[in-house]
Amino acid sequence: MSEITQPHDRLFKVLMSHPETAGTFLRESLPPEVSRLLVPEPPQLVEGSFVEEQLRPYYSDRLFQTMTISGKPLLLYALLEHKSYEDERVGWQFHRGMYACMEQAVREDAQWRKLPAVLPLLLYHGQKEWRIPNEFMFLVDADEALRPWLLNFCFPVVDLGPIPDEQLSRNARLRAGLMALKYGTRDPQAQMDALEDITAALVDAPEILLTVLLYLMTTFPYLDEEHVRQVVRRINPQEEAEMMSQFAQEILAKGKPEWAAMVRQEGRQEGEQIGEQKGEAKMLTHLLQRRFGSVPTWASEKITKAEPSALEEWSLRILDATTIESVLADPS
Repeated sequence: MSEITQPHDRLFKVLMSHPETAGTFLRESLPPEVSRLLVPEPPQLVEGSFVEEQLRPYYSDRLFQTMTISGKPLLLYALLEHKSYEDERVGWQFHRGMYACMEQAVREDAQWRKLPAVLPLLLYHGQKEWRIPNEFMFLVDADEALRPWLLNFCFPVVDLGPIPDEQLSRNARLRAGLMALKYGTRDPQAQMDALEDITAALVDAPEILLTVLLYLMTTFPYLDEEHVRQVVRRINPQEEAEMMSQFAQEILAKGKPEWAAMVRQEGRQEGEQIGEQKGEAKMLTHLLQRRFGSVPTWASEKITKAEPSALEEWSLRILDATTIESVLADPS
């Protein structure tokens, strides 16, 4: 997996990698007549992205596979728009992504007779309210008489801005993550005003504290070390030292000199100077120990030899994985 450079991308993908969370998001976001068609089992994540590389600074996507109660397969294509303003061309991005989904299905089944149904869904967290028509035909310059003969589709839009924070989701994990995304593109003062509510939401979803704080630290410019410590102390005080060290090494040392100084001081106190890759490996080992207990020799050796991109992906998997083996599976 390539390095995740967009904080919105990272948080969205972590949230949607949890089957139950993804299932809740889809059921709460899709039109009721569609939600009623879905089987009760959580959707399965289809690995990979259908956003072209040059557009990834602007979009993230997740593809899910499920079934309808009538036994028909259904692909749900969720797109997150990173920009703080509405994009008139999002229908074109949906078209390209949906086509790529179908192309993949055809490649995997040379004997296909029917294409899978692909249903698009847009998650928007920009500053301005979404006002663009949610149909592909909006982008097509055609006479009215031609419309019935041309390709068209509609897509539900989940605009987080107008939704009251407490109504973002009934699921605690999803509500906390969506609150963070909602304020990630707001002005700095609005972000800080919302920090207490985001913290209160995280009290009910402590398992995503690490992911959400990493997101806030890269999108809330007024957030400083003391703010972060206060959040950690309220939710997970026993891990304050370890979390602060990891935050500083992963993000803040790259852009906030005062945090970089803290990392250097901790290094002197420990009596060792370690490189970035070795530090990430050490932190991953600590997290595995806290989550699973002792770390077997084979796992320690694999971590020591791993590339930074693999260490990053494994660190994300800790949030949902149930075994060390599933955490350290080879990166996709």
